[in-house]
Amino acid sequence: MTTSNDQQHALSSIQYTQTRQASVIPDVMLERRLVMGLKNDPHTDVFRILRTNILKQLRKKQWSTLAIVAPTAACGKTFVTANLAIALAMEVNQTVLVVDADLRNPGVGWQFGLDIEKGLLDFLQSDVPVEDLLINPGFDRLVVLPGKGTSQASSELLSLPKMTSLVQELKNKYQSRIILFDLPPLLSSDDAQLFMPHYDTALLVVEDGKTTPEEVRHSLGILEATNLAGMVLNKTRGSDKRKYQYPID
Repeated sequence: MTTSNDQQHALSSIQYTQTRQASVIPDVMLERRLVMGLKNDPHTDVFRILRTNILKQLRKKQWSTLAIVAPTAACGKTFVTANLAIALAMEVNQTVLVVDADLRNPGVGWQFGLDIEKGLLDFLQSDVPVEDLLINPGFDRLVVLPGKGTSQASSELLSLPKMTSLVQELKNKYQSRIILFDLPPLLSSDDAQLFMPHYDTALLVVEDGKTTPEEVRHSLGILEATNLAGMVLNKTRGSDKRKYQYPID
């Protein structure tokens, strides 16, 4: 009989034999704001709080998949994805898989400073096994399925039965796994909407001083068809947040 303590020990001592392993250079982590990998960074508590809030919702609903989305480009959704993934993986109760599903502008590999030869696009367009794409970026219990290359037919590719089968396989392979999907901006394509059946809940990332109230309202309207885990205000400027509070009704 397997106990919870046995499971925690197994998760804390994972050895990657088939998954390619890498190690993020500290200078790269500093340059790309991978703050959860840095020692004594003052921003780590922000992601620990975010992790706790997300985990409460996932465990209460018995969900395992979370999409990270933004209204427009450059809001910092991939920055949030990477740091949240590391924070989640720091808990020994689960493993974490990050899937770069932004086929228009993949950035997860860059955020982790990884040398990417092939990515999700190669799996969808050819017979490259998904096992050959997975990378452990040097953090325990964390694996990345990166993106490589771009496609203007991203919505069609994400709607393929092959993509549906892949998501089901990734979700069912490990009971303890949490999957984060980094998706294209909501207002630039229909990719995130088409991908909604594949994730349980979504986290909306907006940029302080750039994202407009109308863009937030439009994004929330799109996300009405799914469960909203919350909204992250990124790149905050100054201490006065009141002028960046958006009406959501």
